Amino acid sequence: MSGGVDSAVSAALLLRAGFQVVGVTCRFHDDAGARAAEADAARVCEALGVAHLVHDATALFERCVVEPFAEAYARGLTPSPCVGCNACCKLPALASVAAELGCDRIATGHYARVAQLSANGRFVVKAALDARKDQSYMLALLSQEQLARLVLPLGGMTKAEVRVMAADLGLSVAEKPESQDVCFIEGDYRDFLRERGAAGEPGDVVDRTGRVLGRHEGLPGYTVGQRKGIGIAAAEPYYVVEKRVAANELVVGFANEARIGAVRVSGMNWQAFEALDGPREAMVKLRYRSRPVACIMEPEGDRRVRVALRAAQPTTAPGQCAVLYEGDTVLGGGMIEEVEQA
Repeated sequence: MSGGVDSAVSAALLLRAGFQVVGVTCRFHDDAGARAAEADAARVCEALGVAHLVHDATALFERCVVEPFAEAYARGLTPSPCVGCNACCKLPALASVAAELGCDRIATGHYARVAQLSANGRFVVKAALDARKDQSYMLALLSQEQLARLVLPLGGMTKAEVRVMAADLGLSVAEKPESQDVCFIEGDYRDFLRERGAAGEPGDVVDRTGRVLGRHEGLPGYTVGQRKGIGIAAAEPYYVVEKRVAANELVVGFANEARIGAVRVSGMNWQAFEALDGPREAMVKLRYRSRPVACIMEPEGDRRVRVALRAAQPTTAPGQCAVLYEGDTVLGGGMIEEVEQA
């Protein structure tokens, strides 16, 4: 129970379906916003007539989400903390509470669905019926054990329907705004990185040939694919196309240099099958808000895959997640470690 409308309506739907429900709010960071969310969740649970408890997961969140976030930026990556959080922090924290309470299933307010494949019995995430709210990308790293226990009540609903149901139930969070993407950062993420000593040092901005064009303020302050805020004038806009951490160089190029033809992905978590045994056609999302594009997956050793794009795409940042689909089914996902220019 995050204190938002989605988890509130999820609990209400589970009650209607005949489940016994306990509302659990995981405390990932201790500040005024988190305390307010806990209070909202408690009010929802009281209105629904279910027990509510707060589980302190601040140490787990710091170790599994916050520290890796800062470390990734220091290594020149642009991480996707919410994807990793679901698999490494949120679901493990909820599983711990479920074990203590003797609960068989775990439910969240994500807009996605869980299914079991008839061919091999494996569990997979499927896209939500409302494509505009689909969060299947965010659940691509979940394990078979996690998926086997997961219930996603909102997979067949729209956000508007969720808000109407919350209002009909008289829940105080019916019109509560959406939460921000990175819950542990308020304001500019660069300030957070400076506090963590991961803001980097100034260095040269260069083109692909190594010609110096200007100066940057620290590599973590830039993202591959970024166009604005580079601070170098030219006949056409420059894009960030690479971050050379060893040389502390920010590499920029024009639009034709900011398109990619393939990505290499590591740490693959396969949901639909145990391993990729040969080239296979699929669709891939290279970032959360992007549309899936056609590709060919090619295995490259243990939990590594090269994703060759059928058509060149705008570049994406190493550290982001690539999530592979077949239709509306998540095949698997992993971290982009390298991009290949088109």
